[in-house]
Formats: sequence, structure tokens, C-alpha cells
Amino acid sequence: MRTLRGTWMAAIVATLAAVAVLPTSAQADDDGGLPGVAASTETPALYGDDAGGNADADDPAIWRNAANPGASLVIGTAKEGGLRVYDLAGKEVQSIPAPPAPTPDDKPGRFNNVDLVSGFPLSTGRADVAVVTDRGRDHLRIYRIDPSAAQPPKDITASDAPLVFSKTQEEVNQQTTPYGLATWTDKATGRSYAVASQRSRTRLALLELKATSTGTVTYQQVRTYDLPSSFTLPNGRSWTPCGDPGDLPQVEGMVVDPANNVLYAGQEDVGIWRMPATLGSRPKLIDKVREYGVPATYDEASEECTPGTDPGYGGKHLSADVEGLTILDQGSGSGYLLASSQGDNTFAAYDREVGEGNAYESGFRITAGTVDGSEECDGAAVLNAPLGSRYPNGLLVVQDGHNTPDEIGADGEPRDNTNFKFVDLGC
Repeated sequence: MRTLRGTWMAAIVATLAAVAVLPTSAQADDDGGLPGVAASTETPALYGDDAGGNADADDPAIWRNAANPGASLVIGTAKEGGLRVYDLAGKEVQSIPAPPAPTPDDKPGRFNNVDLVSGFPLSTGRADVAVVTDRGRDHLRIYRIDPSAAQPPKDITASDAPLVFSKTQEEVNQQTTPYGLATWTDKATGRSYAVASQRSRTRLALLELKATSTGTVTYQQVRTYDLPSSFTLPNGRSWTPCGDPGDLPQVEGMVVDPANNVLYAGQEDVGIWRMPATLGSRPKLIDKVREYGVPATYDEASEECTPGTDPGYGGKHLSADVEGLTILDQGSGSGYLLASSQGDNTFAAYDREVGEGNAYESGFRITAGTVDGSEECDGAAVLNAPLGSRYPNGLLVVQDGHNTPDEIGADGEPRDNTNFKFVDLGC
């Protein structure tokens, strides 16, 4: 496949070719000596406690300002903290709160994942919009992006937009609500869609985004698809990933490849699925997590799963959870599918070309540079396009689930501390 010459990804591919002769056991135990890529910039810390507004960095999206690429923005979800908007220096320029709870007994808004739709046809003209899964209120939220960045993205969600997965507020409060998200536009019809996953379930929902006559956006469910929750292993036994009682193996990280309208979905404790973005046919599991097939027992006292003997049916490149997925587009259908391997703090790169079977190409870590690296990464976004003088070769943004240095709270304990790291594609 065609590679990005002179960039860190090309260097990573070359490095992985050199270490590919390591024994499988060594790769599993020590990630095969994967190369590190230094983060150059970070956003301010977010704190997931009451003092910090229960803000928890989760998923980023990169909006390119076509008229002024150096004024492009990174939009990140912060769960109960709503949305944060950053400039390319990592400075917070806007903060948008999540909707409040309808009543004190209900759940407030909680923004989980974000993705973008370019040139969406509103009644007032075409505009770029950010689509967000509101896990707290069981909605999609749609925000119009102002190219001037003088005004924050404006909420243009229709007031009568339906619940995504629930039928009643009581069901909403149980929080089996929208979790992961990927958006795409069908080039043949011009229609735009969102694929949302359901928290604690295996269900995916295809939702068509629809403009109203008043300049707002609503959505309508087209179909749903349930991924498997149990699997038949080569030894004939049935295996179900261990989780909290009543929970099924959920999906969060998702991305649609616009070259062919193919959806990649990361089932956290299982692996990466490939299927049509229309959810119209059966998926293919293109890679598995190392823990695939490992029996485990849920321990109520520790609220953790205790693993048994590994039968050896798992993959070699991902450690559960598999999380943020993003496409590094090199044009003409070439490039990479990048996936966060949260369990070992690495990223895996797969051939984007379906005809090549999405073969594993490389892996890497986000390491400390002028700022600390990324650990326990939830979400990622990459854009292989010039972004002004700061990122002329493009940008990778990843969530850091364990930002350092720690800050000690009033109780003497470290505060939950997360943010986003920026990586220069030209370094």
C-alpha cells in the first residue's frame, strides 16, 4: 500500500517490520518493542469530581476551517462537563454545558462521543455540524459550527427529537443509552447518518439526520443491528465476556470509512468488527483482543472479573478494551485504521483497504515529549490535512485517561484527571 513518506507513521511501519521476527509470546508480554510517538501539546486538565463539574475528557473530533486552516478547532466531549472546544495550541476557547436533568430525580446530560458532518443541508444553508451522543438524556445533540469561532457551536437539535433507545424517562435513567458514535454521508444520495451504540448492550442503531424547516436537526431510526454477546470457540465451548451483572459486551469506538461506507466498530472486550455502515449485512471480526475466549468469573466483593486459564484464542495486537477508532486517510482509498488498545496503552494500525483484509501494519505508543503521553485512551481522531503553520502535515488527537501530574484534592487523594493530547503527523 502507499505510505506516508517522511512521517512518523512510515517510520512506525518500518520499525514494526524489523521487530516482526520476535516470538509471539514476547510480543504479548512486552508489546514487541513498539515505537513511541511524542505528544507535542495538551489541553487543560479536566477533573471528574464535584469541584471539577464531573468533567471527564472522552472523545475528540477535529474540525478543519477550510478558509483559514490555522484557525481549525478540536471539539472534545467531557461527559457531564458537556463539550470543550480548543484551538490548535490546546487552549480552551469555548465550554458548552450539557443539558440539565429534567427533574432532580432524573439524569443530567452526559456527552460521550462526538463526530462531524461537513456541509449538512440546513434550511438556512449548508453548514458543518458536530453530532454528540448524550448518554445522560438518551438523545443525539447537534451543534452548528461557526466558521469564525467567535461564537460557540450552537445547539440546533430539534426540541421534539426522539429518544434513541428508550421509551420512557424511567428507561433513560437506567442509562442503557447512546454511547459510541460514527457519522457518515452517503455520496449517492447526499443523506447523512449517525450510527450510535447502546451502553451495556450490543445494539447499534442507524439514524438518519433530518433538517427541519426551522433550521434545526432531528433524526429518525432506520434500523438496528445486534452484535453477538457470546461466541463459539474453536474447542466447541461457548464464551461470553465477563462484565457487570446484566451487562452485555458493549461497543464504543466506531468510525465509518467514507471511501466505501464501511463501519468499523470496537466491541470493547471482543475486538474490531467490519460491516456496511447501513448495518444491512453480517459483520466480520477483523481482529480480536488478547483476552478473547478467556473464561472469567465476576467477583461481587471486588466488582472485578477474575480471569481463568487463557486457551490461546485471542489476538496479538489489542488488549481490552479496544476503544477509539479513526481513519488516517491517504487518499484514493489508501491509509490506516487506527485503534486504541486501552489495556496496554498502545495503538494499532491496520491497512484501510478492505481488499487487503485490513491486515495489521504497525503499532505505537503516545509517549511524553514536551507534555506527558497518553494512557488508558478512550477516544482518538486524526486528520491528514494541512492545519496552518502549527500542523502543516496534519494532526492526531487522543484522549489521555491518566493525565499527569496528579492534583491532590481536599480529601488528600488524587483527583480524576484527564485531557487530550495533540500529536504532529509531521514529526
